Amino acid sequence: MDARGIAGPEPVESVIRAAGLRVTSARLAVLDALREHPHASADAIFADVDHRAPGTTLQSVYNALSDFEAAGLVRRIQPAGQPMRFEVRIDDNHHHLVCTSCGRVEDVDCVTGEAPCLHPSQTHGFALAQAEITFWGVCAACAAPETDSSSPTHNPTVTEGRS
Repeated sequence: MDARGIAGPEPVESVIRAAGLRVTSARLAVLDALREHPHASADAIFADVDHRAPGTTLQSVYNALSDFEAAGLVRRIQPAGQPMRFEVRIDDNHHHLVCTSCGRVEDVDCVTGEAPCLHPSQTHGFALAQAEITFWGVCAACAAPETDSSSPTHNPTVTEGRS
């Protein structure tokens, strides 16, 4: 795996086996869905998995996500006021941008490229490993004026499965 985690071209079967996990249709479908929909919630992943592996339960999706997080294959993020989301970009010190209007989440690289990229004024004896930062604002799509009042509002959390 590269610094971007399982987001690379390595087949998901190999990634699952390398983590010491059993390969199942649900796990394959969950990782495929995460590769296509970064920062997806469990419900959004389930909606995608339901098309890839019909009959997979929501509980199976949660179990796979939990197993993947424990194995270090995915990272769970939970921006304040948002559902927990999962991403395959791991093993680096990146941060997130969150739209306060539609909930869209995007990655933003650490400014210095070295963990942690911020240093608190007081460490209280902690050995720092990383800093998690969430930038809040309005994405370009939400900030753009509506040009056609008959079109639905752009909402990546619904149309792109990033809820």
